[in-house]
Amino acid sequence: MRFRDFLRISVLLFAASGTALAVISVVGASRSETNTLVYVAAVWWCVAVLAGLWLGRRPEASAGIAGLLMEARRTNTLPEQEPGAVLFNRLWPLAVITVLSGAVGFFLPQVPVVATGFCLFVALLLRRESSAVAAIEGRDGVEFWFDKNSPFGPPRLLRLPGLRRIEPAEGSPA
Repeated sequence: MRFRDFLRISVLLFAASGTALAVISVVGASRSETNTLVYVAAVWWCVAVLAGLWLGRRPEASAGIAGLLMEARRTNTLPEQEPGAVLFNRLWPLAVITVLSGAVGFFLPQVPVVATGFCLFVALLLRRESSAVAAIEGRDGVEFWFDKNSPFGPPRLLRLPGLRRIEPAEGSPA
């Protein structure tokens, strides 16, 4: 699976998880007799959204992703196409958090409130990373793909030759 596609899907899955947990939070909070949890949740979600928007505003890749791209192993062979396995291996913690928070949320609505803020924060934090990776791929003429490894270890990438973007020089006729 291409790394930048994985980043796009991750943003969508984190946002979907946050939305589902927000619904569960509201349902759980509506069972209580006070509105305190609703106000706390609204403040926490706004803080998480603002922090995610602020920290995810940079057009360049984050330090963690840049390091991952630099450590990519060079190869000329395309890896096996297993997007489902890659998504499961890399995003299983999100599935666990979503399912457990959702299950507990009907009894303790505070748990999905916190998890919702986390998911919204991560989705907004990662929203520009795929564009940064695409810019690096276009500049260097490479593509980054996931390598097979353990779901508990750090991800490893492969660096394959790709197409290089050539732009006309500034001031020259097009």
